[in-house]
Amino acid sequence: MKKWYAVLGDPVSHSKSPAMHEEWFRENGIDAGYVPVHVPAGEIGEAVAALKTLGASGWNVTVPHKQDIIRHLDRLDPLAREMQAVNTVRVLPDGKLLGLNTDGPGFVRSLEQGAGPDRKEEPVLIIGAGGAASGIALALVQAGYRSVSVCNRTVEKAERISSRTGGEALSLAEAEKRLGEYGTVIQTTPVGMSTGTPGLPIGLEHLSPDAVAADIVYSPLHTEFLTAAASKGCRIVDGLGMFVFQGALAFREWTGVMPDTEKMRDRLLTEMGYADVNRKTEKLFEK
Repeated sequence: MKKWYAVLGDPVSHSKSPAMHEEWFRENGIDAGYVPVHVPAGEIGEAVAALKTLGASGWNVTVPHKQDIIRHLDRLDPLAREMQAVNTVRVLPDGKLLGLNTDGPGFVRSLEQGAGPDRKEEPVLIIGAGGAASGIALALVQAGYRSVSVCNRTVEKAERISSRTGGEALSLAEAEKRLGEYGTVIQTTPVGMSTGTPGLPIGLEHLSPDAVAADIVYSPLHTEFLTAAASKGCRIVDGLGMFVFQGALAFREWTGVMPDTEKMRDRLLTEMGYADVNRKTEKLFEK
């Protein structure tokens, strides 16, 4: 029987996960399919029940369900339990649902590929306090980053994450004023997404030109946040790397196979009209 997988989100029509996983199935000779499923906020329980009934072998979870889905799962792996956020679900042989988080480890791989692994002693600021922020924050700490602070419109949500990372919880206004203190600034909100709210999550007036600016949004590839940071001279890390790596780690969880991430990134860049991404990125740095 052909296996099938899905991605659950709201919105989900923009997702490149189906094309990515379908290509990896073909490359690795795996008889399986992958589909997008639109699940409005508050309906994740019904969606999980339907997927079990229909025989899905696993699925990815995106905004806004990464935390709400936890109560509908049977088990969490240690990393997902600590992060209290799930982006990947695997159906075990006994039918139980195992929640995992590949967002954080996928982001760390992308960050270190784009900015190098030698920035662990510099303070990190994460903008946003949702499921992706939680996963990224704890993965950074596990990877050896010294201090990870979080800013958010609701400071209490930031505190829930920063209390486990050794950093601070800040309001957006306070983060704007203190932005120059951070060597790496990571944007994890939907602001700037092609299907979301345009603009910047916070003002970047005080951002240091020596900082690395990373965004988890990959559509568009160069968000307003990254473009503004690059104009100040910052090194930028786009969200496509995290997207590919988290997907590859999920794929490995489901199939036992680690797919070709470099080939996939190149393929997605071409499809998005960024075949010459290196030249375009260099242009972003022109003053």
